Amino acid sequence: MKKKLLLTLWFTFLLLSAGYLFWQNEFKYNLPTPLPQNYNMIAMGSKIKLGACCAFDNKPVFIHFFNPDCPCSRFNVPHVSELIKKYGDKVNFKIVVLNKKKSFTIDEIQKKFDAAVPVYFDHAIAEKCGVFSTPQAVLLDASHNLYYRGNYNKTRYCTDAKTNYAQMAIDSLLSKNHNPAFDAFALRAYGCSLPNCTK
Repeated sequence: MKKKLLLTLWFTFLLLSAGYLFWQNEFKYNLPTPLPQNYNMIAMGSKIKLGACCAFDNKPVFIHFFNPDCPCSRFNVPHVSELIKKYGDKVNFKIVVLNKKKSFTIDEIQKKFDAAVPVYFDHAIAEKCGVFSTPQAVLLDASHNLYYRGNYNKTRYCTDAKTNYAQMAIDSLLSKNHNPAFDAFALRAYGCSLPNCTK
């Protein structure tokens, strides 16, 4: 009887541990990121004034909002690197690092993405674009109007070609589609909350 009780407790512990690990590493990242208090919604089509960050050169601007401490941000580094390589001659890519706890150098961030793109550490850029979680993609048209703000992919590792939302947005803008259509998952934040990389 005592042995049976111990086995039951052991299996219960294993089951709870597996459930906890699944929650910590997978399920909680499938839940939408809660809107912060006093969130200032920036509507699609709004003019985004970013000053020197986005010098006007008649090209669209793609801003990758990145937190090196955010697991979701780390998972999609290869995907963002691919986008930079594929579209770098047609789109101006920028990386905005959102992490107030640690300091990172521009060189460190560029090495992570294997790309010599401009890197900024200005949290005000996120506010101006309506970004409150990482990773997030923002695409501005050549006139700096907000064309897309949202997720990269439905999967954490950006492996589902059918839901490559950020890439779809770039393709749509470059093909001069003025009325892009995206599903709710594309446009709702599903990453780590700012500023402390919490969920």
